[in-house]
Amino acid sequence: MGFLVDTQKEGGGYSWGCVRSLVRRKQVDSANGHSHHQLAKALTVSHLVAIGVGATIGAGVYILVGTVAREHSGPSLALSFLIAGIAAALSAFCYAELSSRCPSAGSAYHYSYICVGEGVAWLIGWALILEYTIGGSAVARGISPNLALIFGGEDGLPSFLARHQIPGLDVVVDPCAAVLVFIVTGLLCLGIKESTFAQGIVTAANVCVLLFVIVAGSYLGFKTGWAGYDLPTGLFPFGVDGMFAGSATVFFAFIGFDSLASTAEEVKNPQRDLPIGIGLALFLCCSLYMMVSIVIVGLVPYYAMDPDTPISSAFASHDMQWAVYLITLGAVMALCSALMGSLLPQPRILMAMARDGLLPSLFSDVNRRTQVPVKATLATGFCAATLSFFLDVSQLAGMVSVGTLLAFTMVAISVLILRFVPPDELPLPSSLQQRIDSVSFISGETKSSDHVGTSSNSTKQPLIGENDASVMEKQEEALGFWVLSEENRRKVAGWSIMFTCIGAFLLSYSASSLNFPGFIRYPLCGVGGTLLLAGLIALSSIDQDDARHTFGHSGGFICPLVPLLPIICILINMYLLVNLGSATWARVSVWLVIGVLVYVFYGRKHSSLANAVYVTTAHAEEIYREHGASLA
Repeated sequence: MGFLVDTQKEGGGYSWGCVRSLVRRKQVDSANGHSHHQLAKALTVSHLVAIGVGATIGAGVYILVGTVAREHSGPSLALSFLIAGIAAALSAFCYAELSSRCPSAGSAYHYSYICVGEGVAWLIGWALILEYTIGGSAVARGISPNLALIFGGEDGLPSFLARHQIPGLDVVVDPCAAVLVFIVTGLLCLGIKESTFAQGIVTAANVCVLLFVIVAGSYLGFKTGWAGYDLPTGLFPFGVDGMFAGSATVFFAFIGFDSLASTAEEVKNPQRDLPIGIGLALFLCCSLYMMVSIVIVGLVPYYAMDPDTPISSAFASHDMQWAVYLITLGAVMALCSALMGSLLPQPRILMAMARDGLLPSLFSDVNRRTQVPVKATLATGFCAATLSFFLDVSQLAGMVSVGTLLAFTMVAISVLILRFVPPDELPLPSSLQQRIDSVSFISGETKSSDHVGTSSNSTKQPLIGENDASVMEKQEEALGFWVLSEENRRKVAGWSIMFTCIGAFLLSYSASSLNFPGFIRYPLCGVGGTLLLAGLIALSSIDQDDARHTFGHSGGFICPLVPLLPIICILINMYLLVNLGSATWARVSVWLVIGVLVYVFYGRKHSSLANAVYVTTAHAEEIYREHGASLA
């Protein structure tokens, strides 16, 4: 039959079917089929900026400036923040395009499912669940010591909120952390607009404290002559390498703006507001980080900074002891805002995965009155509260970075796929099989090479993508002296994207493995660099796919400098991933193995695409049109 392939006759066992399920992809607007699972469209640019700034500027800025200045950057700390901000902006550009094209809940999980496949999307979603759970627990655990300082010291909190050690066990419980998690969970259940308003107030208080630090610190700096910059070592006491090492460390201070993408379905005008919100949030965060760094490094020489409380100590050294309380209050506000930013995205990730059948459907339930996924929010809050109550998860904080960097990497890869090899097949429900057969019969008389297959049986579901329809030669595309057909152009693009990713990994891994002998390390660097450069040159030499103009929702932000910008983004994130350390990867691997088992025994079988039938885009439109006419 023209574009319908009966793969039941082609054979294939259970294991091959399992592999094929990993690469099935969903539609951009798959959430529209869940009319009873729709979220409230209530967010505007101001709400998005509040979420982005609140989730990004945690208490880390109150500590990070001292540690990085002492160990890496010295007086060039502001430049380290600038370089890290530029690196984060590369990911922000990719997020801005995808979130405006595919404005549904799920963030990187959703984009990966559309562009790459179900297997990769599952791992990204599973890693993000870990990120937000541990991130929220770690933030909650850090609030009680700062609150205690405001109320007079370590024993300042009431006994029912103070930390206690369980007799006979090496466990310190933190009731205050659990209570705060439950309060934030309750706020999130009230509605997205209400919780965002509360987060906006807390974020505004934190920003006001940082502005006080900048203004008052500048006054002290001009009054005392900026002693921190009048040093014989100059601006780069650890060299330019130290400044870049500091950038790699402070890069994680910009993690948080990706929370905005998870709220895409709740934005009134996502094509316009999401890119603006992401850009403004990142710009404000980078500006505040740099100004605070300039002031604090100027007040106190970098080598004399207190690594634990650099900002408070800087003011205390200038006889402004009263400012310590205000700065501690700012740290508490920053932690509370970051806690909201950590607990907000996870219910939406759970909801998106449940919509797709990969998790139990109860997580996809949306409350009719508040229009938020209450059950998923309560489950998130309960897990985070339990962890923060019983465990000191600070040692697991590195695991948070794995989920974020994996998501950043997949978002950049998704942009490349969307531009060069966007999916040219759509999954249709099996209930339309009769309509598909009728179109197949008509099309088979004129187009014998068109193809459709079910996701569970189709033998043609590539990871990067192939054009299955019959193609006409396009003379305007040329690579060297070859004139590429559309089919060959997609093949070249697909292989180039794969070689680019492999090259970025080999280059990052070999460059970071200083213990490797030179005869292994340098050839690996050469191979990785060659593959990366070859992929970049190939993608730059061929045209992007014409379907990119109509893929998803048009009229939104377009990422500039493709393919260069996403490839640089992939390289930076892979380098940071490789350098997270073996202990972190060992812990994450355990979580990912659990995720693989959950997918194999539950998600794969219950996926909403398990019985879907894939048809080319042109045929899908015809089938939907005939189906709509028959219903009318």
